[in-house]
Amino acid sequence: MHDGVLPIMSSPIEDYALLSDLETAAMVGRDGSIDWLCLPRFDSPACLAALLGTADNGFWRVAPRTGGRCTRRAYRHDTLALETEWRSGGGTVRVTDFMPPRTQSPCVVRVVEGVSGSVPMRSELRLRFHQGRVVPWVRDTESGTVAVAGPDAVWLHADGPVSVPDRQDPTTLDFTVSAGQRLAVTLVWSPSHLPEAPAPLSVPAETALKETSDFWRRWTARCRYEGPWRDAVVRSLITLKALTYAPTGGIVAAPTASLPGCIGGERNWDHRFCWLRDSTLTLSCLLRSGYRDEATAWLNWLMRAIAGDPAHLQTVYGVGGQRLLHETEAPWLPGYERSRPVRFGNSAESQFQLDVYGEVLDALYLSLRAGIPMPARVWGVVEALMSGLIRHWREPDQGLWQVRGPGRQFVHSKVMAWVAADRALRMGELLGRNGSSGRWRALRDEVHREVCQEGWDARQGSFVQSYGSSALDASALLIPRLGFLPARDERVRGTVRAVQRLKHGGFVRRYDPSGDAVHDVDGMRGPEGTFVACTLWYADALAATGHPGQAREVFERALAIRNDVGLLAEQWDPDAGRQLGNAPQAFSHIALVETAFALSSEPSPSRRSRGGSGRR
Repeated sequence: MHDGVLPIMSSPIEDYALLSDLETAAMVGRDGSIDWLCLPRFDSPACLAALLGTADNGFWRVAPRTGGRCTRRAYRHDTLALETEWRSGGGTVRVTDFMPPRTQSPCVVRVVEGVSGSVPMRSELRLRFHQGRVVPWVRDTESGTVAVAGPDAVWLHADGPVSVPDRQDPTTLDFTVSAGQRLAVTLVWSPSHLPEAPAPLSVPAETALKETSDFWRRWTARCRYEGPWRDAVVRSLITLKALTYAPTGGIVAAPTASLPGCIGGERNWDHRFCWLRDSTLTLSCLLRSGYRDEATAWLNWLMRAIAGDPAHLQTVYGVGGQRLLHETEAPWLPGYERSRPVRFGNSAESQFQLDVYGEVLDALYLSLRAGIPMPARVWGVVEALMSGLIRHWREPDQGLWQVRGPGRQFVHSKVMAWVAADRALRMGELLGRNGSSGRWRALRDEVHREVCQEGWDARQGSFVQSYGSSALDASALLIPRLGFLPARDERVRGTVRAVQRLKHGGFVRRYDPSGDAVHDVDGMRGPEGTFVACTLWYADALAATGHPGQAREVFERALAIRNDVGLLAEQWDPDAGRQLGNAPQAFSHIALVETAFALSSEPSPSRRSRGGSGRR
């Protein structure tokens, strides 16, 4: 338990499961502790932040008083309701955690059920508002226990008999459950200025659990995938849905911030925002899986986010489409396993990343082909994007990996410039708009020639990371998927062979750590793990170039590193055998779904070339 010593070291990243109400998320560990919760939105300041520090930075643990890791846990089939069980000499107890999809105030519900015998339980809540920093004013009222700090109020309710072991701390509750008994503890957020306490639930907890489970099962029943990896695909799709901000349709890259790519290192980024690159991939993934409404909602988010001046795209926006995501550091948080600095916000908002022009135009083209209703002004957006691309495509940029070193002429960025021109031309054909086709076709051809000349290393027989570089980059695996060159082209086959040198422990790194002084490229010190998405791109490329057996082997290896409830982080450390980076990562789950479709015999009418993302 968290009593007494306040440990710096958090649980392994793979110990955490996800809860979500489609507007925010919580991360709950195998010890029954919610160590990360932002209220009321994904990008709100955390009120439980032990994940990035100690117990004194905020947690909520519901578990047997004897403590310890659970004996078993699993999501209820095809839902986001998490069941966690502890078995002991005194009996067995089950805690079911869920967040009802938002219809009123955001809440987390924890239903405790006696399975056998009799088990003493404890609910221990330590709230710390403003990113684990501010101790709230806690008091008992007629409506329940409330904790207030600044704009935030959190109410704690129990629907059965409990005792308070320490009157100075009314947020710690003791109770005992015997076989067949149930007790629900609910945490509800509201603005602190409201005069009345919010209702914890509009229906009994058991009814809310059934309604929440029914919601998820109805949603998953729409999944089109029927291949050999259906369970993994459905869990990934549930995870993507859980990362959707329902009011706007925006999709966050991950619900967490500053989980490290290297334990003890500085590669710690806030991913609670919407990357154009990730979201366009999600659009493709959702469409081919049968989720047209979600794809349409995201397209509408995209059009609002880039409104005003589409030619000057940002790489990343907030869930509401906001542009200002100022990056700050939190020195009061010691960081996950002392990985510092802890960062909130993301300075990628101000980077120039050329590839997003291709991502957005590819998304618009896909939407048009899929018959998604398009805004009347869509052609004006296409023309504005192409105008910006024509002005800027020759400039160095920070690339899809969002490097913090000097800008470079990244090959993937130029390939995506080709994609932008290609998709704009295709949209013009579909819409009967070809007034600019000559100029755009000339640009497309020029970019293609330049990439094939400047981005190709004849000595290695491979495309490389940037013009004049000898370093390999896993993004080159996307060239056939994007339609830049066919998979049968010997340059593609040579690149796939060369990328094997990026493998480590059976998984693929983003780029060669022994290549062109990695620190000079990405501006960061220290190593990092292998990338889950890059490994899945490799499986795709193997299949496309005629090696289905090897592709399946790589895919199965990636499936094996999911945690016990089917979740993937951004990275994997093959040496330590653990997940790294923010989790669960939308990008990893998108790649899983895309690869499952690619390796299955199922028809995929919306299958098309897609690129990828790395974010900071």
